[in-house]
Amino acid sequence: MTRLPPRERGTVAIEIVLLVIAALAVAVAAIALAVRAARRSSTPPPQPPPTPKDPFAGTGDSTSGDPRSLKAGDMIDWGTERTWIRGTLRLSQGGYVWAEHFLEVEGGKRWLSTEEDPDLEMALWTGRPDLDLTPHGKKIELEGTTYHLEEKGSGSYRSEGTTGLKAEGGFDYADYEAADGSLLSFERFDHGPWEVSTGTKVAEGTFTIYPGS
Repeated sequence: MTRLPPRERGTVAIEIVLLVIAALAVAVAAIALAVRAARRSSTPPPQPPPTPKDPFAGTGDSTSGDPRSLKAGDMIDWGTERTWIRGTLRLSQGGYVWAEHFLEVEGGKRWLSTEEDPDLEMALWTGRPDLDLTPHGKKIELEGTTYHLEEKGSGSYRSEGTTGLKAEGGFDYADYEAADGSLLSFERFDHGPWEVSTGTKVAEGTFTIYPGS
């Protein structure tokens, strides 16, 4: 067996030690990279800040404010005039619910109805105490227009704000519509007399809602 001189044996030993140290350094570096990669993959990316939203933005892209959330004290800007909601009736028949919002006007009675059937439908109504009519049939002639019965029934109401009615009670109704979209409605509350009103459909974008305090 060939034996290395003592000096050469020392040199080889040093080289082996250096190789071991280098291998350990490479292994440690590899482990550190793996741990860092694992941490990066498990950390969710930062989320962008939320986009500011208009508090008056409605569910659609036309009407400012959500008509479904109207309540007493809210202001409605029609573009040419502004009115306030004095009171609201929450009407229900079975599991179906809709609302009538009474507007502050002089010398008359006017309200906005909102319902989902299933899309949002709105109408602006004017009380017609001058008409002596009852929902007596499936067709009614009024001022040269023929109205056809759409639906009728009975339900319950809950009053909010100023409506002229009790806090809650019962009502009957009958709704008619003409071929041109004109509306005619009959309502009576707590077995009182029939109240007649005429109405027109309101499209989204017709008004702006400013919530009351």
